[in-house]
Amino acid sequence: MSTTFTIDTATSRANPMPAPMKRLTVPAIRKQKGGEPLVMLTAYTVRTAQLLDPHCDMLLVGDSLGQVVYGLPSTVPVTLEMMAAHGAAVVRGSYHAVVVIDMPFGSYEASPEKAFESAAYLLKQTGAAAVKLEGGTAMAPTVKFLSERGIPVMGHVGLTPQAVNTLGGYGARGRSKAEAAKIVADAVAIADAGAFAIVIEGVVEPIAIEITRVVSCPTIGIGASAQCDGQVLVAEDMLGLFERTPRFVKKFDDLAGRISAAVATYADDVRARAFPGAEQIYAPKD
Repeated sequence: MSTTFTIDTATSRANPMPAPMKRLTVPAIRKQKGGEPLVMLTAYTVRTAQLLDPHCDMLLVGDSLGQVVYGLPSTVPVTLEMMAAHGAAVVRGSYHAVVVIDMPFGSYEASPEKAFESAAYLLKQTGAAAVKLEGGTAMAPTVKFLSERGIPVMGHVGLTPQAVNTLGGYGARGRSKAEAAKIVADAVAIADAGAFAIVIEGVVEPIAIEITRVVSCPTIGIGASAQCDGQVLVAEDMLGLFERTPRFVKKFDDLAGRISAAVATYADDVRARAFPGAEQIYAPKD
Protein backbone atom coordinates (compact mmCIF):
# COMPACT_ATOMS: atom_id res chain seq x y z
CA MET A 1 0.00 0.00 0.00
CA SER A 2 1.16 3.52 -0.70
CA THR A 3 -0.05 7.08 -0.87
CA THR A 4 1.10 10.38 -2.29
CA PHE A 5 1.48 13.56 -0.27
CA THR A 6 1.05 17.06 -1.67
CA ILE A 7 2.21 19.86 0.57
CA ASP A 8 -0.49 22.45 1.19
CA THR A 9 1.63 25.56 0.63
CA ALA A 10 -1.33 27.80 1.41
CA THR A 11 -1.07 26.85 5.07
CA SER A 12 2.14 25.14 6.10
CA ARG A 13 4.73 22.89 4.51
CA ALA A 14 4.25 20.63 7.53
CA ASN A 15 0.63 19.84 6.71
CA PRO A 16 0.27 17.14 4.04
CA MET A 17 -2.78 16.66 1.88
CA PRO A 18 -2.97 12.86 1.71
CA ALA A 19 -4.72 10.65 -0.76
CA PRO A 20 -7.51 8.91 1.18
CA MET A 21 -6.47 5.59 2.65
CA LYS A 22 -7.20 3.50 5.70
CA ARG A 23 -4.63 3.25 8.46
CA LEU A 24 -3.40 -0.20 9.38
CA THR A 25 -4.46 -1.58 12.77
CA VAL A 26 -2.83 -3.58 15.53
CA PRO A 27 -4.96 -6.68 14.73
CA ALA A 28 -3.87 -6.41 11.09
CA ILE A 29 -0.23 -6.38 12.19
CA ARG A 30 -0.75 -9.40 14.41
CA LYS A 31 -2.29 -11.33 11.51
CA GLN A 32 0.93 -10.87 9.54
CA LYS A 33 2.61 -13.60 11.61
CA GLY A 34 4.29 -15.89 9.10
CA GLY A 35 3.18 -13.74 6.16
CA GLU A 36 4.83 -10.99 4.14
CA PRO A 37 7.58 -9.44 6.31
CA LEU A 38 6.58 -6.33 8.20
CA VAL A 39 8.46 -3.10 7.54
CA MET A 40 9.18 -0.79 10.46
CA LEU A 41 11.38 2.29 10.86
CA THR A 42 11.81 4.92 13.54
CA ALA A 43 10.35 8.40 13.05
CA TYR A 44 10.56 11.45 15.29
CA THR A 45 9.19 14.34 13.20
CA VAL A 46 6.25 15.20 10.96
CA ARG A 47 8.28 15.40 7.77
CA THR A 48 10.13 12.15 8.40
CA ALA A 49 6.80 10.45 9.08
CA GLN A 50 5.37 11.80 5.83
CA LEU A 51 8.27 10.35 3.85
CA LEU A 52 8.43 6.96 5.58
CA ASP A 53 4.72 6.30 6.04
CA PRO A 54 3.83 5.13 2.51
CA HIS A 55 6.47 2.40 2.71
CA CYS A 56 6.10 1.18 6.29
CA ASP A 57 3.62 -0.99 8.14
CA MET A 58 4.69 0.52 11.47
CA LEU A 59 6.49 3.66 12.58
CA LEU A 60 8.29 3.50 15.90
CA VAL A 61 8.70 6.68 17.89
CA GLY A 62 11.74 5.23 19.60
CA ASP A 63 13.40 6.48 22.73
CA SER A 64 16.49 6.35 20.52
CA LEU A 65 15.49 9.97 19.85
CA GLY A 66 17.48 10.71 22.99
CA GLN A 67 20.66 9.96 21.08
CA VAL A 68 19.58 10.70 17.50
CA VAL A 69 17.77 14.01 18.13
CA TYR A 70 19.09 15.27 21.46
CA GLY A 71 22.65 13.93 21.52
CA LEU A 72 22.22 12.21 24.87
CA PRO A 73 24.65 9.42 25.83
CA SER A 74 21.89 6.81 26.15
CA THR A 75 18.11 6.43 26.15
CA VAL A 76 17.94 6.53 29.95
CA PRO A 77 17.39 10.33 30.31
CA VAL A 78 14.44 10.41 27.87
CA THR A 79 11.16 11.63 29.43
CA LEU A 80 7.48 10.96 28.86
CA GLU A 81 7.04 14.54 27.72
CA MET A 82 9.71 14.13 25.05
CA MET A 83 8.06 10.95 23.78
CA ALA A 84 4.64 12.59 23.76
CA ALA A 85 5.81 15.62 21.77
CA HIS A 86 7.54 13.55 19.10
CA GLY A 87 4.80 10.93 19.06
CA ALA A 88 2.14 13.53 18.32
CA ALA A 89 4.24 14.89 15.46
CA VAL A 90 4.63 11.44 13.89
CA VAL A 91 0.91 10.71 14.16
CA ARG A 92 0.14 14.02 12.45
CA GLY A 93 2.51 13.16 9.64
CA SER A 94 1.27 9.61 8.98
CA TYR A 95 -1.89 8.11 7.52
CA HIS A 96 -1.03 4.50 6.81
CA ALA A 97 1.32 2.99 9.39
CA VAL A 98 0.55 1.85 12.91
CA VAL A 99 2.39 4.29 15.19
CA VAL A 100 4.06 2.70 18.23
CA ILE A 101 5.65 4.79 21.00
CA ASP A 102 8.43 3.68 23.30
CA MET A 103 7.74 4.00 27.00
CA PRO A 104 10.86 5.65 28.42
CA PHE A 105 12.96 4.32 31.28
CA GLY A 106 11.30 4.80 34.65
CA SER A 107 7.77 5.23 33.28
CA TYR A 108 6.56 1.63 33.62
CA GLU A 109 8.86 -0.60 35.66
CA ALA A 110 7.54 0.22 39.15
CA SER A 111 4.12 -1.40 38.77
CA PRO A 112 1.45 -2.29 36.22
CA GLU A 113 -0.60 0.62 37.52
CA LYS A 114 2.25 3.05 36.92
CA ALA A 115 2.72 1.60 33.44
CA PHE A 116 -0.97 2.07 32.67
CA GLU A 117 -0.86 5.70 33.79
CA SER A 118 2.16 6.38 31.58
CA ALA A 119 0.82 4.48 28.58
CA ALA A 120 -2.59 6.14 28.79
CA TYR A 121 -0.89 9.54 28.90
CA LEU A 122 1.13 8.75 25.77
CA LEU A 123 -1.84 7.47 23.79
CA LYS A 124 -4.05 10.39 24.84
CA GLN A 125 -1.41 12.98 24.03
CA THR A 126 -0.44 11.53 20.66
CA GLY A 127 -3.22 9.46 19.12
CA ALA A 128 -0.76 6.59 18.62
CA ALA A 129 -2.03 3.01 18.47
CA ALA A 130 0.35 1.20 20.81
CA VAL A 131 3.27 1.41 23.20
CA LYS A 132 6.49 -0.55 23.39
CA LEU A 133 8.30 -1.57 26.54
CA GLU A 134 11.52 -3.43 27.24
CA GLY A 135 11.93 -6.51 29.40
CA GLY A 136 11.02 -10.14 29.63
CA THR A 137 9.46 -12.38 32.26
CA ALA A 138 9.50 -9.67 34.91
CA MET A 139 7.41 -7.39 32.68
CA ALA A 140 4.88 -10.05 31.62
CA PRO A 141 2.35 -9.08 34.34
CA THR A 142 2.56 -5.47 33.14
CA VAL A 143 2.02 -6.47 29.52
CA LYS A 144 -1.01 -8.52 30.59
CA PHE A 145 -2.36 -5.65 32.72
CA LEU A 146 -2.11 -3.15 29.86
CA SER A 147 -3.43 -5.50 27.18
CA GLU A 148 -6.48 -6.38 29.24
CA ARG A 149 -7.23 -2.67 29.64
CA GLY A 150 -7.18 -1.75 25.98
CA ILE A 151 -3.57 -0.73 25.49
CA PRO A 152 -1.77 -2.71 22.76
CA VAL A 153 1.80 -3.55 23.77
CA MET A 154 4.85 -4.38 21.69
CA GLY A 155 7.54 -6.21 23.62
CA HIS A 156 11.32 -5.89 23.34
CA VAL A 157 13.81 -8.61 24.33
CA GLY A 158 17.49 -9.39 23.85
CA LEU A 159 19.63 -6.28 23.87
CA THR A 160 17.50 -3.80 25.80
CA PRO A 161 19.12 -0.33 25.57
CA GLN A 162 17.39 1.03 28.67
CA ALA A 163 19.29 -1.60 30.69
CA VAL A 164 22.67 -0.49 29.32
CA ASN A 165 23.96 0.22 32.83
CA THR A 166 23.16 -3.34 33.89
CA LEU A 167 24.29 -4.99 30.65
CA GLY A 168 27.54 -3.03 30.57
CA GLY A 169 27.27 -2.05 26.92
CA TYR A 170 25.58 -2.72 23.61
CA GLY A 171 27.19 -6.04 22.66
CA ALA A 172 25.22 -8.93 21.19
CA ARG A 173 23.28 -11.00 23.71
CA GLY A 174 22.76 -14.72 24.04
CA ARG A 175 26.26 -16.03 23.49
CA SER A 176 25.98 -18.36 26.48
CA LYS A 177 23.45 -21.18 26.63
CA ALA A 178 21.98 -19.79 29.84
CA GLU A 179 21.47 -16.30 28.45
CA ALA A 180 20.07 -17.67 25.19
CA ALA A 181 17.52 -19.77 27.08
CA LYS A 182 16.54 -16.76 29.19
CA ILE A 183 15.95 -14.56 26.14
CA VAL A 184 13.70 -17.20 24.56
CA ALA A 185 11.82 -17.60 27.85
CA ASP A 186 11.42 -13.83 28.11
CA ALA A 187 9.91 -13.64 24.64
CA VAL A 188 7.51 -16.50 25.33
CA ALA A 189 6.39 -14.86 28.57
CA ILE A 190 5.74 -11.53 26.87
CA ALA A 191 3.87 -13.17 23.99
CA ASP A 192 1.75 -15.26 26.36
CA ALA A 193 0.94 -12.09 28.32
CA GLY A 194 -0.66 -10.55 25.24
CA ALA A 195 2.02 -8.62 23.31
CA PHE A 196 0.88 -8.11 19.71
CA ALA A 197 4.49 -8.14 18.46
CA ILE A 198 8.00 -8.45 19.89
CA VAL A 199 11.19 -6.65 18.89
CA ILE A 200 14.25 -8.90 19.10
CA GLU A 201 17.41 -6.81 19.23
CA GLY A 202 21.09 -7.68 19.06
CA VAL A 203 21.04 -11.44 19.59
CA VAL A 204 22.89 -14.33 18.00
CA GLU A 205 20.76 -15.49 15.09
CA PRO A 206 19.57 -18.92 16.33
CA ILE A 207 17.81 -17.21 19.24
CA ALA A 208 15.77 -15.00 16.91
CA ILE A 209 14.88 -17.98 14.73
CA GLU A 210 13.75 -20.00 17.75
CA ILE A 211 11.67 -17.14 19.18
CA THR A 212 10.01 -16.57 15.82
CA ARG A 213 9.16 -20.27 15.69
CA VAL A 214 7.67 -20.61 19.17
CA VAL A 215 5.72 -17.37 19.74
CA SER A 216 2.30 -16.71 18.23
CA CYS A 217 2.83 -12.99 17.56
CA PRO A 218 5.07 -11.40 14.91
CA THR A 219 8.74 -10.86 15.71
CA ILE A 220 10.53 -7.73 14.52
CA GLY A 221 14.27 -8.12 14.14
CA ILE A 222 17.01 -5.55 14.61
CA GLY A 223 20.36 -7.25 14.58
CA ALA A 224 18.58 -10.61 14.81
CA SER A 225 17.66 -12.62 11.69
CA ALA A 226 16.05 -12.24 8.27
CA GLN A 227 13.74 -15.06 9.37
CA CYS A 228 11.94 -12.75 11.81
CA ASP A 229 8.44 -11.68 10.78
CA GLY A 230 9.67 -8.15 10.11
CA GLN A 231 12.57 -5.73 10.51
CA VAL A 232 13.16 -2.35 12.14
CA LEU A 233 16.05 0.09 11.96
CA VAL A 234 16.69 3.62 13.12
CA ALA A 235 15.86 5.60 9.97
CA GLU A 236 18.80 7.96 10.37
CA ASP A 237 21.16 4.96 10.53
CA MET A 238 19.89 3.24 7.39
CA LEU A 239 19.81 6.53 5.50
CA GLY A 240 23.48 7.12 6.24
CA LEU A 241 23.17 10.23 8.38
CA PHE A 242 25.70 8.93 10.90
CA GLU A 243 29.24 7.75 10.25
CA ARG A 244 29.22 5.31 13.18
CA THR A 245 26.41 2.76 13.30
CA PRO A 246 25.88 -0.66 14.89
CA ARG A 247 27.12 -3.75 13.04
CA PHE A 248 23.59 -4.77 12.12
CA VAL A 249 22.84 -1.58 10.17
CA LYS A 250 22.92 -1.57 6.39
CA LYS A 251 23.28 1.93 4.95
CA PHE A 252 20.86 2.30 2.06
CA ASP A 253 22.09 5.82 1.25
CA ASP A 254 24.71 8.40 2.19
CA LEU A 255 22.56 11.34 3.19
CA ALA A 256 25.30 12.74 5.39
CA GLY A 257 27.58 13.03 2.39
CA ARG A 258 24.87 14.43 0.14
CA ILE A 259 23.75 16.98 2.73
CA SER A 260 27.34 18.07 3.33
CA ALA A 261 27.88 18.54 -0.41
CA ALA A 262 24.66 20.54 -0.79
CA VAL A 263 25.52 22.80 2.14
CA ALA A 264 29.03 23.34 0.76
CA THR A 265 27.52 24.44 -2.58
CA TYR A 266 25.12 26.76 -0.76
CA ALA A 267 27.97 28.29 1.23
CA ASP A 268 30.00 28.84 -1.95
CA ASP A 269 27.03 30.54 -3.65
CA VAL A 270 26.41 32.82 -0.68
CA ARG A 271 30.04 33.86 -0.45
CA ALA A 272 30.19 34.47 -4.20
CA ARG A 273 26.93 36.48 -4.04
CA ALA A 274 25.44 34.03 -6.53
CA PHE A 275 22.57 33.36 -4.14
CA PRO A 276 19.93 34.68 -3.98
CA GLY A 277 19.47 35.07 -7.72
CA ALA A 278 16.72 36.69 -9.74
CA GLU A 279 14.43 33.71 -9.16
CA GLN A 280 14.63 34.05 -5.38
CA ILE A 281 14.10 37.80 -4.89
CA TYR A 282 11.05 40.05 -5.12
CA ALA A 283 11.38 42.68 -7.83
CA PRO A 284 9.43 45.93 -7.46
CA LYS A 285 6.22 46.17 -9.42
CA ASP A 286 6.18 48.59 -12.36
